[in-house]
Amino acid sequence: MWKILVGFIIFAAAALFLIFKAGDKVDMQGEAAGHNPTEVHSASASAEATTPAPVAAPAPASDAAASSK
Repeated sequence: MWKILVGFIIFAAAALFLIFKAGDKVDMQGEAAGHNPTEVHSASASAEATTPAPVAAPAPASDAAASSK
């Protein structure tokens, strides 16, 4: 039973240390529903993300076997 109390005291001390060290920089909102008004997206970045990149065609098996010899 005393081990649980010691563990709790250590955990509480570490949590208080982090809270006091960070000060007012701690954000307790979580994800905030995915809305970040400071985040700016450019139109070109979103256009590049929606268009798939071209994929190179795989080499035929006969060419791969010939080049390894």
